[in-house]
Amino acid sequence: MPKKKNVIIMSKKAGLSPGTLENYGEESHPVQIAVTMYNETQFSEYEGEQDFSTYTHTSADHVTWIQITGMAPPEFLEKIGQAFSIHPLVLEDITSSGHRPKCEEYPEYLFIILQVFEQTEPVQPQQVCIIVGKSFLITFQEKSSGIFEPLQHRIRNGKGKIRHMGPDFLAYAIMDVIVDNYFVILEDVGEQLEDIEAALLHHPAPETLWNIQEMKQTVMILRRSVWPLRDVINALEREDVAFMTQSTSLYIRDVYDHTIQVIDILESYRDILSGLVDIYLSEVSNRMNEIMKVLTVIATIFIPLTFITSIYGMNFLYMPELQMKWGYFAVISIMGCIGMVMVLYFRKKKWI
Repeated sequence: MPKKKNVIIMSKKAGLSPGTLENYGEESHPVQIAVTMYNETQFSEYEGEQDFSTYTHTSADHVTWIQITGMAPPEFLEKIGQAFSIHPLVLEDITSSGHRPKCEEYPEYLFIILQVFEQTEPVQPQQVCIIVGKSFLITFQEKSSGIFEPLQHRIRNGKGKIRHMGPDFLAYAIMDVIVDNYFVILEDVGEQLEDIEAALLHHPAPETLWNIQEMKQTVMILRRSVWPLRDVINALEREDVAFMTQSTSLYIRDVYDHTIQVIDILESYRDILSGLVDIYLSEVSNRMNEIMKVLTVIATIFIPLTFITSIYGMNFLYMPELQMKWGYFAVISIMGCIGMVMVLYFRKKKWI
């Protein structure tokens, strides 16, 4: 079976100076820009332009959400960096996929990296970068996933508190959507674990062991994204972050609780997977024992029968019963009786 490739190749960065912009994505996705502007009473959304200086002069009473989807080339990111005064190291992190979730505070903005998962086989993380400013928020996605569609629907229809809050609350809402999506992925993982367990109890096969190994890799990838996320959300909740208001911190606490639930589920899945491996080995061992028991019973039954036939297979001239008319049938009957008696004895002892 093909082996999943979970190793992120970062060798292209070797020797480059810090802040060098390189696109390390293996796949090419065209860049798309979507802009959403809103406040309590107004809302607008449109396809954005690459002249980002226009977004830096928007009214302070509006929240501007700029969604950038696709593998942005270096010159594209340089324009964004110049317009919003984004540090080159932040731009380098945006172009480099495979980062652990983290949160970094800069004088003019807050930079957050998260991991998003889709319901695909195999499960692969997609990096989402968030830049939170005083009146704007920029998100960078490697490819379109549709995970933010429910959030955009809420903004579009004025549902909830998003239209009444600032960009920090929008950042919370994005994190909440990402964490809630983990539950969807974990539900699929749980269903697959149930199927694997049922297959183990009925007919353990080498393919089942391969499925267990794939699930272990999936859980490992999820854990690698969720554990650092807990620290990120904990920092946003407890530390005095300039771009997070006190009212938003209360909601961040709810995301932290959900993250802990995800971690607990992942840890229980790890235990289940370890148990499934033990069940597989035990079932295979039991099947081998059953096979050996049957072969041993057959061999044991044939031992006295072989002994009788070997005696009468000797080439002595003077042997009793050789000239008997019913000798052959008598020996066959005796051998049959011996075999039946041994089978009944084994059944009485519950060996078979």
